[in-house]
Amino acid sequence: MKNIFKVIVTMLMAIGFLNADPVFQEGEKNGYEVKLTSEKSLIVGDNDLFVELFKDGSAITNAKVKIKVFMPEMPGMPYMEYKSKAKLTNGKYKMMVNFAMGGTWQYQLKFKSKDGKIHTVRGSVNI
Repeated sequence: MKNIFKVIVTMLMAIGFLNADPVFQEGEKNGYEVKLTSEKSLIVGDNDLFVELFKDGSAITNAKVKIKVFMPEMPGMPYMEYKSKAKLTNGKYKMMVNFAMGGTWQYQLKFKSKDGKIHTVRGSVNI
């Protein structure tokens, strides 16, 4: 009976991983087009996230980009947070983010444009 349970749980987990999609979120902030993506489905642990910035149809490659992901405190669970600074790689800002557990994580993506203004984009991802 235990073996059947293990097989069923393993199959359900595999189906969940196969159905999970990579992140693709886009929006606009103060005239900038912002795209947040991942190459793979997000998992508990380390994940690479990518940001692309555009202004008037042109890619922005001279901004400073950072992200803070967090999960608010809930009963029986402390507040969790992870911060990362991005590095420009192949025209995309790449950052590694560690999600400590599954669930909905909120994020604050900040970028500083060449005019010195700081722009903040907020959203959430599910693990």
